This record gives sequence, structure tokens and C-alpha cells, in this order.
Amino acid sequence: MYSFQASQNSTTAPPAQQRAFQRVAVNLQGRLMLANYEEYVCKVIDMSPGDVNFACAGRPRVNERVIAYIDHLGRIEGTVTKLTEDGFVISIVATGRKREKLAAQLTWIANKHELGLPEDRRHDRLTPRNTVTQLTLEDGRRYPCRLMDLSLSGAAVDIDIRPPIGTAVQLGNMRGRIVRHFLEGVAIEFLSLQSHEALTEFL
Repeated sequence: MYSFQASQNSTTAPPAQQRAFQRVAVNLQGRLMLANYEEYVCKVIDMSPGDVNFACAGRPRVNERVIAYIDHLGRIEGTVTKLTEDGFVISIVATGRKREKLAAQLTWIANKHELGLPEDRRHDRLTPRNTVTQLTLEDGRRYPCRLMDLSLSGAAVDIDIRPPIGTAVQLGNMRGRIVRHFLEGVAIEFLSLQSHEALTEFL
């Protein structure tokens, strides 16, 4: 299984440390903005908590600042370190906490098949546009959380608590149960297959 170790010492990891991060191949869509405010659709080919390799039609200059919004990861910013045949690589500018969060998210993405998340086995994942919601336990306690992934049969949420496996929960208006724990939060399997209409509040 993949596991990333993130730096907590500074907002930008030294170049040698960035190279030491283990990159993982991913296929994540997003949008980015160059220094001249031009926006482009992009795709992340591979990345680590220290750098990102984008496929993109935009052609920035080396050392140019780039801001990107990547599905399942959110906002990433950094400076261009290298141009490639179909895009470019940026060095991520982030706090130690943000880098830790990226490491956890990338670990989850890299290991999702081993984690056996229900949505990976049965239904395509959907990209939630509204990621802020809350998880309600049977006793009525409510906890804010952030949707990381969503499908007709389940969801993965970034949340601070870890209810026991099998705990009945409600995510928004959808009832389900906890089926997995992972570093960033929990995976939920819905009690019944949802329709696209039922998920519109998140899409």
C-alpha cells in the first residue's frame, strides 16, 4: 500500500525533499489558472505531496505561479518547475498541515481498491460540487464533514470522528452505515441505491 510522509517544517518543501516524495499515478480532472488569469481544463497524471504533473493545453513559464482546483483534492497552488511535452510540473506551496492532508488524500486515492470502498466495486464515482455537509448519528449528534467521493451506493467523507464499523448514520438525507475507516475519514454504504435525483443537492 502507498503511504506518504509529509513535511511539517515549512510551507515549501526543499527541492531534494520534494524529489524524495513518492509520486503516485492518478487520473484526476480539474481546472487551473495561470498568472495571466487564463483558465484551462487540466488532468493530473501523477503527483506527490510535493509536486504535481499536469497534462494541460496551457503553457506557463518556469517559475510562474499556478492555482488549480482538482477533483477530490480541492485547491492546489505552486510554481512551475518543468515543462513537459503535454503539460508541466509544479512544486506545491502548502503549509505542513495542508501537505499532511494531501498525503492522506493521495494515500486514500492510491489504495482505494485495496480499501474495498463500495462505490469502487459497483458504481461510478460522481464528482460532488457541493462538498460541505453533515453526518448524523442515531442519537442525533451531528458532525460537519466534507464529501471526498460520491456514488449511487455510497460515499467517502473527510471527518474527524471514527464511528465503529456498522454504525447507522445519515449523510444529508441519505441513510447508510459505516463500512470502512481510512486516514482522512470514513466510507459509507447507503442502505438503498440512490437515484441521481436524490444526489442533486451535492451535484
